[in-house]
This record gives sequence, C-alpha cells and structure tokens, in this order.
Amino acid sequence: MPPGGETVVGKSFRFVSHLLASLALLTATPVAADEIRSPSLTALHVDWRAALDQLRSEINGRPQIAGDFIFVPRRFVPRFDPRGMPALVQLNAVSSQFFTGIARSSVPVLLPFDAAAYLEAQRNGAPATTALSRYQADFNPVDMFDAGPAGYSATFSFEPGAGDGMPPRVFTRPVEIQITGSALVYDIADPAGGKGEPVKPLASIYPDLRKFIREGYVRYAFTRFGVAYVVSIQCLDSVAKPRRLACKEAYPVAERFLKALRVAGGQRMRPLMDVASNVMDRPTARSADFGYRPSGDIIPNTGYRKQGGHPDAMAYAQIRFPLEKAPAFVHSQSYAKRDKDDGPTAYPWRDNFCESRSFEVWQCGGGFGHQGEDIRAADCPSPGDAREPCDPKQRGVVAVRDAMVIRGSKDQAATLEVNSRTEHIRFRYMHMNPQALNADGVLNGRIVTEGEKIGVISNYLDHPAGTSMHLHFDVQVFTRDGWIWVSPYVTLVSAYERLIRARGREIGTEIAGTPQPVAHALPDDVIKPDLREGSGSEEN
Repeated sequence: MPPGGETVVGKSFRFVSHLLASLALLTATPVAADEIRSPSLTALHVDWRAALDQLRSEINGRPQIAGDFIFVPRRFVPRFDPRGMPALVQLNAVSSQFFTGIARSSVPVLLPFDAAAYLEAQRNGAPATTALSRYQADFNPVDMFDAGPAGYSATFSFEPGAGDGMPPRVFTRPVEIQITGSALVYDIADPAGGKGEPVKPLASIYPDLRKFIREGYVRYAFTRFGVAYVVSIQCLDSVAKPRRLACKEAYPVAERFLKALRVAGGQRMRPLMDVASNVMDRPTARSADFGYRPSGDIIPNTGYRKQGGHPDAMAYAQIRFPLEKAPAFVHSQSYAKRDKDDGPTAYPWRDNFCESRSFEVWQCGGGFGHQGEDIRAADCPSPGDAREPCDPKQRGVVAVRDAMVIRGSKDQAATLEVNSRTEHIRFRYMHMNPQALNADGVLNGRIVTEGEKIGVISNYLDHPAGTSMHLHFDVQVFTRDGWIWVSPYVTLVSAYERLIRARGREIGTEIAGTPQPVAHALPDDVIKPDLREGSGSEEN
C-alpha cells in the first residue's frame, strides 16, 4: 500500500467521522468547551505549464538529447491523464530509477538531479560505475524520498571536502539537507511565521526566497509553480565545531543545493481541495475511568521561565493510539515529582507539551519547550494479581497511520510521514532502542500500516537506561515555513477515546501564563533535561 493510503476500515471510519462532523456544524448548536476540532488546510494551485516551460529550458541546454523529449501536449486524452504531458512521463521514467515513486507526486519535484546531463552521459557511453553524485552537484544519492498526493520530501547529504569552490568547514561529518514541496499547507496560528531575509545571490532564481533559522534548522522557503517549497539543514547558530554544525557553515551547502535544483519529475493530478476545520465525532459512551486535564494545563512552573502551557483544542489527525494496548497515561517524565496530585501511571492525563527544554518550539511561550508528549504504559501486575500478566520490556508500539518511515540507521527517533490528498503530516517516536529498530527494518522508505507493531516501549536516550520507560510522541505539520511542531495532546486524547471506545472527561483547569515574544537565542536559564530528546536528524 502506498504511503498515505488507508485500509478500508480506517478510510471508511474517517469519511463517516468527517461527514458527521459536517452535519453537526449545520445544526448550529453551540460548541461545548471540550469539543475537539480538526485542522484546516489550504490547497495550492499547481501551474504545470510553468513547470514544463522550466523543464524545456533545462533540457534544451543539452542539445544532444533535447529532441528526445516531447513537449507538445497530447490531445484527445482525459484532462488529468499522464499522457497529456508526455515530457513528464519520459522524465519520470528516467528519474524513477533513483527516486522511487516520483510520479506519485502531485507537484513538480525539484531535486539536485540533472536528468539531461545523466542521459547525455549514458548516450556517450559513461561507465556504469560513474557515481550518481556527478549528476547531483556532488550531493550523495538520496537517503529518503517520499512522493504522494500532497507533494514530496527528500533528504540528501554532502560530504566534507565535496564540491568545487566550496569553502572549508570545521564540521567533519556529512551535512544533511532536506527539501519538501507541498500543495497542502496547514493553517495554524503562527504569529512568527512568514518572516526571513532575502538571499541576494539567489534573488534572480527565487525572487521570493526567505532565509531564516527556526526550531533548530536554517530554512529557505520559496514558491515555484504555485507550490510551497522549503529547503532546510539542522544546525546551531553558534561557533563551528567538528561534531556540531554551525549554521554559518550550512549556508554555502544550502545555497549550492538551491542552485542545483531542477525539475526531476511529478505528475499533474486532479487539483486538491481546501480542507475545512470541523468538530470531530467522538464516542457517545462515557468512560468510567478515563479523564484528562485540559490542553495547556502543564504542571505549574515547569514551562520555559515558569510560563504556562500552550492550549490547543486541535486534533491534527485521526490516528490509531501509538501504544498497542490500554490503559496508557500521558504524564510528565521530567517533572513527575512536582505533580502532587497525579501519579505517572494514573488518570487523569496531563499535558507536557511546552515543558521547559532547550529546544525551540515556536508554539510555546518564549519559543522553547518540550516538542511532544511523554506516554507510559500501565504497570505490569504483580504475581497473584488477577489482571492479565505482561512483560514490562515487551509492551508494543504501533504505527498510528499508514505511512512511510523516515529513519536512518543511526537515528534514535523514527518518524512516520502521511502524504495524502487531505494531509501532509509527520509523527515522531522516541526512546525505542535503535538497534532493535534496525533489526526490525524500521528504516527509510519502509511502508507501515495503521496498527502495525513497529517496536516496544523502552528507555533509550543515547544509551540504554538513559531515561525512564516511556514513549515520546510528537507531531509536525507542513506550513509555508516548513515542518512545524504542534501540540499532539488533543490528537492523543481523540485517539485514545477511539481505542477504548468511550469518551473521556475533561477535568478542571490550572492553565496559567500568557504567550510571550518568541526568543531567537538560547537563554542561559533554560532547563535542560533529556538533552537529546529533540535532536533526531529527521526533525524539520
């Protein structure tokens, strides 16, 4: 099943839920305080004619093979039939050798791959051993590529010392570069979004290009063919070190990447539609046990500079709950001892998104905080207990949706990307043992199905027993600024209600604090538990 696809049951459930939610809105009844809403998304119009014009210009630079491409549109074929644009069909046939499924992208795929140079070299008898990087501006073969109805994502790397004319750098490891192009952007409250500075050397190529540092990445956002594209590199705005990439050393790599981008494929499809925010359907039956504190009600004084949490009533997707079995509990792992009322494996749940951390999260007051939620399974029963026995080291973690895996063999985190006509969203899991994930094949490009077991709850943080036994789970959505952290709390509440087939009860509120200006530099007094929790190489 392709990423973004769904099982019949899952697809039907989501369709019925959206239909019921829409009907509920038509009744014009007041929305209850604890209602859960779905996000709204804007669909962008793709200008495929402009993409073909750029492709023609790129191909014409290689006269030897330019005549092989057919740019005259085919008549008498259905409007969205791929045969209507034969040059794209030809291009996809070439590029798909290196970028699997590229024709599934609903937007023009921009990559640092010179298809014309590759074809010309093949015609001239280039050896089969010629490195692909020769046709990719010295960037290594793609590490991850995902294409679907919403767009595409890709990850490349650039070796130390590679590339003519590149300045020397202190960082001794390969630099990882990510790009996403999407025809769907999430409409989130983001006062800090849309900012950045122009890049003068690239202004003639990308007139609206913005460069900015956000949530641990230097990002380059631009619009081409009506589509939102973002190129990003994880870095720190600090002094260069051999094992830590400084953003100033990332800039030349990103600019080389941007200069090398060419139309590499994609396919015209039926246009996407805007997705409206709706009140989500929830179980009718009430749970006798499950309760949860409101979104944003973190333990007092545990936010950055003692600020409160981030209230967010949005369930960003209908997902399968990430733990295999109930009961499960969302609670702080770093500040559990400060919570005088609730135990770590007891109801009610308590939000821990935006607890104080050293990671930039612009949805949090002050711009720093915990990027997701910590989840624990119930304690296993003691001998003689009537409950079903369990092994505390074998409690399953499952895929929340049909998706593609984003994870290198050295990454501690595993990310699932959903790429469909109505969603472009990522779900990240942390603290599972990376050696076990490698052994189970949870690696770049693997397709998983909703509910499929992908690992077990563990305590890995740089090494075994590096943290408590729990799962860290977070959510990113694509915006014009790229992939942005959003609160997964209500998404998890909604998923858990479907798992237990009963509606939970929202309990009390202790939300304190007001939003503060976003910080652009790391303050000295940021509390720093679990320093590696947000440093997986696939975050964006």
